[in-house]
Amino acid sequence: MKISTESSQVNHLVAELAEVPEQAHDNIIKAVQFTANGIKKTSRELASGIAHAPDYPNAITYDWADLGVGKGVSAEIGPDKDRRQGPLGNILEYGTVNNPPYAHLGPALDRWSPDFVEGLEKAAADALGAL
Repeated sequence: MKISTESSQVNHLVAELAEVPEQAHDNIIKAVQFTANGIKKTSRELASGIAHAPDYPNAITYDWADLGVGKGVSAEIGPDKDRRQGPLGNILEYGTVNNPPYAHLGPALDRWSPDFVEGLEKAAADALGAL
């Protein structure tokens, strides 16, 4: 008895599946950058108008890093300690014994978190939809 199979469609599927992580990764990069920029802008808006720290909002920046396909993307958002009034970040966000907090980073993160989750879901759906 002889059994023969034809595997070209399976090979084609394997090739397409190999592209999914890279397509998803590209979309994840976009989601991280978009959200990090949104958090930065919102934090700056929430921190503006502090009389004793007028330059502090401009110290809020973000950096992102691509760790590679399958490893992820990261972003760090907050005051740059090397910028004017940047070192005030922890004092302003959380307050001190003598000063009330000016919450701006936490609320900005809360505001943008749902959008970030939606962006990740879209990245996954787009990558799978390309099959």
